[in-house]
Amino acid sequence: MTVIALTINGQPVTLTAPPIKRLLDVLREDLHLTGTKEGCGEGECGSCSVFMNGDLVNSCLVPILQADGASILTIEGLAPSALAPDGPLHPIQQCFLESGGAQCGICTPGMVLATRHLLQKHPRPTLLQIQEGLAGNLCRCTGYKRIFDAVESCALKSHA
Repeated sequence: MTVIALTINGQPVTLTAPPIKRLLDVLREDLHLTGTKEGCGEGECGSCSVFMNGDLVNSCLVPILQADGASILTIEGLAPSALAPDGPLHPIQQCFLESGGAQCGICTPGMVLATRHLLQKHPRPTLLQIQEGLAGNLCRCTGYKRIFDAVESCALKSHA
């Protein structure tokens, strides 16, 4: 067991865990942040995406020891009032809702965070940039059209 200190959604956290326990499992099991989903467990689907020190990563591939000292942003920390379940959505989440870009919800947290990452780099992305920016995220429900519409809608509203 190893003592790990990190910042999650702006809050300092110290915990004890096996050093090779996945960040995904620490988030979901130890910290009860269940917005981050496990889709494949192999880094292929993007459902477990989080920001770690500003980089979008697959949390299923990150041993918790590697996150020691890191700053982590999960889907719960994206909205300004993340601790209030009935609080307002982040503008990107609102775009997904309005465009029908979410169905079963497994890929949605990763898609939303990937959209944030994309819009930080390309505030007015082309369709090709959207497709490339979300390429690490798989969806089995929407056929991607509504997801791409949600990203375009966000870009038009100038939200990132």
